[in-house]
Amino acid sequence: MKEFGYQRATDVAGALAALDTHPGARFLGGGTNLVDLMKTGVERPAHLVDVRDVPLPGIEPTADGGLRIGATVTNSDLAAHPEVRRRYPALTQAVLAGASGQLRNMATVGGNLLQRTRCGYFTDVSKACNKRVPGSGCPAIEGEHHNHAVLGASAHCVAVHPSDMGVALAAFDAVVSYETQDGPGETPITEFYLPVGDTPHLETVLPPGALITGVTLPPAAVASRSRYRKVRERASFAFAIGSVAAALDIRDGVVREARVALGAVASRPWRARTAEQVLTGAAADAETFAAAAEAELAPARPLPHNRHKVPLLRNLVTAVLTELAEEAAR
Repeated sequence: MKEFGYQRATDVAGALAALDTHPGARFLGGGTNLVDLMKTGVERPAHLVDVRDVPLPGIEPTADGGLRIGATVTNSDLAAHPEVRRRYPALTQAVLAGASGQLRNMATVGGNLLQRTRCGYFTDVSKACNKRVPGSGCPAIEGEHHNHAVLGASAHCVAVHPSDMGVALAAFDAVVSYETQDGPGETPITEFYLPVGDTPHLETVLPPGALITGVTLPPAAVASRSRYRKVRERASFAFAIGSVAAALDIRDGVVREARVALGAVASRPWRARTAEQVLTGAAADAETFAAAAEAELAPARPLPHNRHKVPLLRNLVTAVLTELAEEAAR
């Protein structure tokens, strides 16, 4: 493990200045991903700026009826917050599905968004990886890829984003806020992650040196009737093979509004816009739900050893939408 400097920041300005002062520095939140990658040599920062004491905690209502979540809120506090549980239950379910209680107690909202792929070739510095070393190749395409991308991949990278929380945030049109030396900025989470293309090492639209300060959930009545479902290879503490966050507003047997996002299918949380279009205005029945899943997955390009993901996700989306419809009918 490379020797590194360490300091604590107590405000946003101090954190940004510290990063600017030390070339090769990184922000440190809970460290549940970054420290692991430092141990394996994937990440080699010369300096760490600890932002846990920066006053970015709390979950507060916004003037328009949404919620603002501070970047240093822990995953445990996010999942337990009564307004999150009441207004965005799929978000609570996603966070609780994401890791053990010990990790949730340390992991932060800002850090969760920036966690990196768990692809074995990325985390093994003895192997080639375009995400880690641009231009070195993607051995996963011909090698171990049973849990890799079926949507939005490229010939340069087929890794998936591991966040459960990000899938629910994508379904609810969350907006990520950040600060830089030049001032504040924000971006919808659906635009936060860059397409893989031929530059998989470029993962987000964050400007260099930016610090995530929070996430805002816009008001959405449909979100109170939502669900997150995750399929994994073992019952606990495993990354998803496939997941879905969904919400339905059904009136008189017709879908008036739909929100659907998929996880473990692409390099970013995947907002299922095509499925939403099929659902909106259609009958809330099994035929519609299956057609929506089929339409979303039509562009899927699985690899030889992850073809199982397509029927798995088709069935998962259909099942979750059916459960939401049955719940609405009670």
